[in-house]
Amino acid sequence: MSANADPTPTSLPLGTAPAQPSSRPAGLDEPRILREALCLDDFEDLARRRLPRPIFGYVAGAAERNSSLRDNASAFAEYGFVPRTLVDVSRRSQSITLFGTRYARPFGIAPMGINALSAYRGDIVLAAGAAEADMPSIMSGSSLIPLEDVARHAPGTWFQAYLPGDAARIDPLIDRVAQAGYRTLVLTVDIPVMANRENNLRTGFSTPLRPSLRLAWDGVSHPRWLCGTFLRTLARHGMPHFENSFATRGAPILSSRVMRDFTARDHLNWEHVARIRRRWQGHLVLKGILHPADAARARELGVDGVIVSNHGGRQLDGAVSPLRVLPAIVEAAGGLAVMMDGGVRRGTDVLKALALGARCVFVGRPFNYAMAVAGAAGVRHAVRLLGDEVDRGMAMLGVNTLDELDAGFLAPVGAGRRAA
Repeated sequence: MSANADPTPTSLPLGTAPAQPSSRPAGLDEPRILREALCLDDFEDLARRRLPRPIFGYVAGAAERNSSLRDNASAFAEYGFVPRTLVDVSRRSQSITLFGTRYARPFGIAPMGINALSAYRGDIVLAAGAAEADMPSIMSGSSLIPLEDVARHAPGTWFQAYLPGDAARIDPLIDRVAQAGYRTLVLTVDIPVMANRENNLRTGFSTPLRPSLRLAWDGVSHPRWLCGTFLRTLARHGMPHFENSFATRGAPILSSRVMRDFTARDHLNWEHVARIRRRWQGHLVLKGILHPADAARARELGVDGVIVSNHGGRQLDGAVSPLRVLPAIVEAAGGLAVMMDGGVRRGTDVLKALALGARCVFVGRPFNYAMAVAGAAGVRHAVRLLGDEVDRGMAMLGVNTLDELDAGFLAPVGAGRRAA
């Protein structure tokens, strides 16, 4: 292998059947630290130890008071299960079908920016891990690895774009994504302006990162990250840049002078969505939908699916939890594929969202943390943990297929249960 060769293993084809969920503990060949992770929540504290303060703060933080971030998780506690008993559940399957593709799991990896600062070649690690597990994954437009590189390692990956209301920039990026072989384009629509992310200022994060003594100390004090992620990237691939915001290369991740270009995002409107629909021949998904009327408008324009999302609480603080509006959006969306992200941490969360009408849910931060802790092995461990929880939940609910789930398996519970 040459010095510049990428060590990330090539993913399995999307049609390859993965191993069935198992309750076995992590294998002896996995990093010892993974024995400390018994659920997705456990990865957060482990990642806090591994990542420099600005990087962890960027991933973990949300906007202003973090009220939407907290509510995303607490909304799930407002539903209790009403299981069926004495059902033969020996033929359980978690498989789902989205846009004509069968996936082995009802959850996927949400788009997250700058994954390549959490782990070496992070976007490739996540996409390849999802392909190996036969589940969907969405690459972020705020990524530091060219979208073409990710497509070569995991051809079934979806691409998420942050687009300005400017046809001169929209068209070239869409053409580039299509030329790279992506079949599903996810347009994020909830960022007309940048959010007030006070946590970024408190932890010393910015894009680009500004050189300082504090930033240098944050790196030096985390030698595993410094050598295994940042310096390794510099040696093999040079300074990371924002590669996929537009058709051309963007700003470097570390600079004292360069600024990222966020212009014209407040111009984006439904006319641009219609233009994108005409130009993009693959599946088109809108991410960031919270109002039923927007889901209905998307259907009228020929959009194929929507992701109900408040951006993980990272945009409008106080925006409603996606779970709370999910049933109304499913009703308004008609035949569109309705998906959801935000606050999913347990297999029971996945099952509640599916019972309320979601076709698939996406999980962000926990997979980033798992990758930061143990790379590809961490991603596999996180997938196994969540998959096992979904499998156990299906058995205890009395269902063999996810199509059997509906709102009849849920009951609202009171404030006392929520506080518990």
